[in-house]
Amino acid sequence: MRKTPVLIAALAALSTAAVAAPKPVAPKPAAPAAPAKPTAADWRTPRAEDVLVIDTNKGRIIVEMVPEAAPLYTDRMRELALEHFFDGQTFFRVIEDFMDQTGDPENRGTGGSTKPDVKAEFLFRRGPETPFVLAVDQSVAEIGFIKSLPVATQSMMLAPMTRDGKIAGYGLYCPGVAGAARGEDENSANSQFFLMRAAFPKLERKYTAWGRVIAGQEVVTAIKVGEPVPDPQDRMERVRLLSDIPEKERPKVRVIDPAGKWFKAEIARAQAAKGAEFTACDVNIPVEVK
Repeated sequence: MRKTPVLIAALAALSTAAVAAPKPVAPKPAAPAAPAKPTAADWRTPRAEDVLVIDTNKGRIIVEMVPEAAPLYTDRMRELALEHFFDGQTFFRVIEDFMDQTGDPENRGTGGSTKPDVKAEFLFRRGPETPFVLAVDQSVAEIGFIKSLPVATQSMMLAPMTRDGKIAGYGLYCPGVAGAARGEDENSANSQFFLMRAAFPKLERKYTAWGRVIAGQEVVTAIKVGEPVPDPQDRMERVRLLSDIPEKERPKVRVIDPAGKWFKAEIARAQAAKGAEFTACDVNIPVEVK
């Protein structure tokens, strides 16, 4: 993303003997039902400092930032939100079935903040302390979640063989995942960012994934499409950290906990429903905003 942006033939032996009757086919097991309603123990409250509240002319988008995956870029987003840098900026490049791009004070894809560019965080290091929840063990790789962010990592069995006792991982670009826009230089991310309208695996390990939309994905997909977007462009009217919103106005946000029983049942349901086509993007992550 620019800153400016076998067929195998089987031979059957025939004999003069009578052909045996075919064995009855066992019925396909039914897919697990949707898990029951979450209990209080199935929810978690994200840190207010890690929640970005984006009020747009189309409605509110709430993003959970995940510093475990991108500490440098989440720091940048906090800084800029506290400075109200994003207020009034437009979604200047929006592509259907792809993403919404914004965060440019020039509203055309050529600008950024006055702060230094941010080093690429395409990969992160996962250790025993990382709040990773396994969804699929592929032996050499593990697919799962860190908070609301779907991720893929090396197998934890490799950790004792690494210098720091950790393994490499990266964010999966599912719908709602937030990424840092950049130019040709891998280390040129600054203030521009994008929110995914659809899954797009080609971005993985090429763009920093720093969070995910936990509420308002319908707003993301309602933003006017164009490259460039025709006037009038949809805009971010106000962007704040949840922690910076006055207590009386602050929405109460809680997200399903990937470490809870409900989430594990939801993973099993999605895996059974999708079969070999299952990806982490198929897992539902409920949120409550009051």
